[in-house]
Amino acid sequence: MHIAIITAGGAGMFCGSCMQDNSLAKALVEQGNEVSLIPTYTPIRVDQQNVSDDKVYLGGVNLYLDHTIPFWHRLPRGMVSWLDHPRVLRVASSLGIENDASRLGSLTLAMLQGSIGSMRREYQELVEHLVKEVQPDIIIFSNALLSGVMPLLREQFTGPVFCLLQGDDLFLDQLAEKYRQLAISSVAVHARLFDLFLTHTEFYADYMSEYLSVDIKSFRQIPLSIDLPDELHSPEEHSIREASSIPRIGYFARIAPEKGLLNLVQAVNLLYESGLEVELYAGGYLGKAHHDYMRQIEKECALPEDCFRYIGSPGSQKEKLEFMQGLDIFSVPALFLEPKGLYLLEAMSQGVPVAQPAHGSYLELIESTGGGLLSKPGSIEDLARILRQLLESPKERLEMGVQAQTAIKDKHTSCHAAQRLVEICNEFNQANRGVGFNS
Repeated sequence: MHIAIITAGGAGMFCGSCMQDNSLAKALVEQGNEVSLIPTYTPIRVDQQNVSDDKVYLGGVNLYLDHTIPFWHRLPRGMVSWLDHPRVLRVASSLGIENDASRLGSLTLAMLQGSIGSMRREYQELVEHLVKEVQPDIIIFSNALLSGVMPLLREQFTGPVFCLLQGDDLFLDQLAEKYRQLAISSVAVHARLFDLFLTHTEFYADYMSEYLSVDIKSFRQIPLSIDLPDELHSPEEHSIREASSIPRIGYFARIAPEKGLLNLVQAVNLLYESGLEVELYAGGYLGKAHHDYMRQIEKECALPEDCFRYIGSPGSQKEKLEFMQGLDIFSVPALFLEPKGLYLLEAMSQGVPVAQPAHGSYLELIESTGGGLLSKPGSIEDLARILRQLLESPKERLEMGVQAQTAIKDKHTSCHAAQRLVEICNEFNQANRGVGFNS
């Protein structure tokens, strides 16, 4: 079976959806399938082997110029194609390519017009590449915001097309009010052209079914997954840390208000002010737009200077997992309804229990793994309560760490996700054509 996965680059930052797409593609290949992982907007950035194609389609610079310069889309493709070179797009990303949804309303609507708007040239090139060169059995878009291409694609491709939803609502909801509902309505119209929708949790399937007015029967789940290293950090190693060491709480996600680092700092402040010694280490991508937010966090943190540290954004999975191995508890108390939570699997794979608000995907992930405790959403005091409970019970932390690590090995690897996706593809094909795909 040949699967084409259309993924969206994160403008130079590590992106959970990109990493999930890349790991899924790699696992599918290892199981004997042919896979084309096709990046759009910008090259993807991942912390493991990158298996995506070299060429980027719907290049972000050309899309922007199509939208802002009236004659740009009329120029011969040969004159502008150099702007889609990965090296050029990486430079543009490093200079601060705009990815703030609140400022991208007009451009988003133009992209959703796809084949009938000023960006038709770019969309036509992607469709021709898929239909004439790649010739896949199935196409999977990992981003509903790419759905502007669907009307044009449906004119030329008769095979099944799925959409993997991984947080599209988060972007759409941040658009300026005058663009938001128009964009949501446009995605909802294009959604009718997909054959199936994929999510990582039942919660998100229910949520997006209502959000896009799509029948819940069109949704299937594949497990949220990670690539496990050859050797895993034993949870028992956390229990033999020197008795004099200060317990360490960790955070690893994008540094942005909606991810909840400030909430975690405030909960840790309560622990410290009640007499508990604790360290807080934070890692993750920090964009220019959130430098003031980070300064606010540093100002509000009540811990001694050497007990709070921002470690930056490690460039490899090995460095990231080594950071997590030094933690006693992990927490990313996001304020929104998280559709994935990949960082939880990464921490739990190293035997580290987690403390999360009881909403979004967190409920299903913790139910599936047994790897943490849940607090009342939005409550700093209740987050502090479950952090204290874990800090004061090393035995409970160890039991959770062992249970979670085992569950991830048994249910949440990229191999499991790839197997489930192939099952879904074959089930769909058998139901609609009477035969399965050939692996």
